[in-house]
Amino acid sequence: MKINEHIIKGPVIDQETRCTHYHTELDRIAIKFYCCQTYFPCHLCHEEAGCGETQVWPQDKFDQKAILCGACGKELTINTYLKGTNKCPTCQAAFNPNCKLHEKLYFAI
Repeated sequence: MKINEHIIKGPVIDQETRCTHYHTELDRIAIKFYCCQTYFPCHLCHEEAGCGETQVWPQDKFDQKAILCGACGKELTINTYLKGTNKCPTCQAAFNPNCKLHEKLYFAI
């Protein structure tokens, strides 16, 4: 699947980056994995179809764009996403607050 110029890999099921694992109304982000620099909707998608060498984003790279809003296609920095209010600062689309439960799978927190 492609949003703007960004390719999202994995079992994506709609145009807002929802996948077969997480597909509620609020599941609308994709995360660029540090290890392969590739967007996936979730950690399970990356486990299934990713590089096989998962690495989390180090804190000194939190200024990098690595979150993609599935609603508007805007890329967010990790800092913007982590410090945000569970919505896209550009289009105000709501993000799933439960994604915070998985932060350690993506970021060196």
